[in-house]
Amino acid sequence: MNKPANFITEIDLSLAPKLKKDLEEQGFTLAQPAYTLFQAKKTGVSCTLYESGKLMVQGKGKDDFISYYLEPEILGNVSYTYPETVANTTPHIGVDEAGKGDVFGPLCVAALYANSDQIHALIKMGIRDSKRLTDATIIKLADKIKKECDHAIIQIFPKRYNELYSQFKNLNHLLAWGHATAIEEIVEKTSCKSVIIDQFASEHVVESALKRKALEVDLCQRHRGEEDVVVAGASILARAAFVRGIDKLSEEFNLTLPKGASPKVVAAGRKFLSTHGEEHLHWVAKLHFKTIQEFS
Repeated sequence: MNKPANFITEIDLSLAPKLKKDLEEQGFTLAQPAYTLFQAKKTGVSCTLYESGKLMVQGKGKDDFISYYLEPEILGNVSYTYPETVANTTPHIGVDEAGKGDVFGPLCVAALYANSDQIHALIKMGIRDSKRLTDATIIKLADKIKKECDHAIIQIFPKRYNELYSQFKNLNHLLAWGHATAIEEIVEKTSCKSVIIDQFASEHVVESALKRKALEVDLCQRHRGEEDVVVAGASILARAAFVRGIDKLSEEFNLTLPKGASPKVVAAGRKFLSTHGEEHLHWVAKLHFKTIQEFS
C-alpha cells in the first residue's frame, strides 16, 4: 500500500514537551518557524508541530519514525502503519517468542487470543512487533494486553532451558515444544483452534510438536507473522516476560546481565565466573551458545 508523502495528524498539546525532548534526544535539530511550536529535522525526517496541535511528518524515513516512535509513544494508535481495514479481525490465537538469541536470560513463548472486539482494541492500543520498541514501552503495552485478552506465557529460565536443550539437542525442536505448550494452554482456556505463528523453522517441526500433544488446530505458519496484530501482541508479551526474567536474574546475582550475544555479554560472563564460579553459570546462561567459550 502506497503511503502519502506527508503524514498529518493532531496531537494533544500537553504532549508537546515530551515530543520536543524526545526528538532532541534522537538527534533532531530544532527551529521555530512562524505559527509553529517547533520544527525538528534530521536526515530523512522532518517533523513540524503547529500551534493548532497539527503535526506534520515528511521525508523518506518517516514511515519508520511513525511506526517505531510516534505511534507507540505519542499517538497511541497504529492507524497510519496498520489501517484497521486490512487487519484480520477473525478471532484467532497469535504466538511468538523472545530470548532465543540471548545468551543470558529465559526463553519465553507467548500465545495470545483475541476476538474481533479485542483485535480492534489491540489496534487502538498501538500494538506492533516488539523488536524495535523500547523495553519500557513493551512492559507498559504488555500490562494493557494482559488486562484485555486471554494469554499463556511459557518462561523457560536457563536452568530448565539447559536441561531441555540436552534432551532436544536442537534449538528449533525446543522452540517448537515451547510453542506447542503455549498453544495447548491457550486452546484449553479459549477453545479457539485458529492459530498464527511467526515461522522460525520448517513447518513440520511445530506440527510434529503439536501431534505429540494430540492437539489439533488450524495452524498458519508465516514469515513476518508479527504483521498480524495478534501475533504482534504475543511478541510483546514474550519480550516483556524476557525483559522481566533477565532483570530478575540480574538482581538475584547482583550483576547486570546484558541482552544479546555482544562483547558486553562476554565481559559480563567473565565477571560472573570470577564472582560466582562456573558451577552457577547454568542458572543464568544458555550453555550451548558459542559465546560461552569466550567467558574463560
